[in-house]
Amino acid sequence: MIDRTTLFTIVLMAGVTYLTRIGGYAVLRNRVLSARATAVMEAAPGCVLISVIAPAFVSRNPADLLALAITFIAATRLSMLPTVLIGIASAGLLRHFIG
Repeated sequence: MIDRTTLFTIVLMAGVTYLTRIGGYAVLRNRVLSARATAVMEAAPGCVLISVIAPAFVSRNPADLLALAITFIAATRLSMLPTVLIGIASAGLLRHFIG
């Protein structure tokens, strides 16, 4: 069973992540954005998600490092959904088999 502190932390992290996605659009909703500003707005959520996975870069677990490399390669070739699915699957399988 998950304790209240962990659940509260997860809900807050999800809320902050969601707010970064919609916050800029809510603040700038009545303005016409240039193509460059639109690109920055669309890149912001990815930057927030990078901060979530960044600790994996300093992991000493070979399964995590290999899963990170596989996910990186997938991200250079595929769209977001397949990349996320490959990342989850590779992390789960490699953690199971490598440890």
